[in-house]
Amino acid sequence: MTAQSGDVGRPRAVVPPGERGATRIADRVVAKIASQAAREALGPLPGDASPPHAGVVVLPHSQLRSSGGTPIQTARVRVHLELGYPTDIGARCASVRRHVAERVGALVGMEVLEVAVQVERLHPVHGAAQGRTR
Repeated sequence: MTAQSGDVGRPRAVVPPGERGATRIADRVVAKIASQAAREALGPLPGDASPPHAGVVVLPHSQLRSSGGTPIQTARVRVHLELGYPTDIGARCASVRRHVAERVGALVGMEVLEVAVQVERLHPVHGAAQGRTR
């Protein structure tokens, strides 16, 4: 009888959740997920617009704890995007903030403390009046 076969019937020691290992998600992975979520929230962009890109700061484990007792990682996200104009810029930015926070939370399991949206450029929509818009 080998040592391995003798271990089959013995129960394993239970390790408390707080002492188990933790998964660390790289900042750039979270940034890619945030960029994709921003694209989902915006829908089709004007033809000459660059796709959204994001910068992320993943903070060390916070005082927040999951139901299993393990610390929850938190993130601050900054999304850079271009929008068609005329549009309701505030509503579009709010939609991006909400969707990015939901998707990063769902896919990565992090709490998103802040989503800062920076509009880098506005593109006139084809067919819109050219010139000054009131």
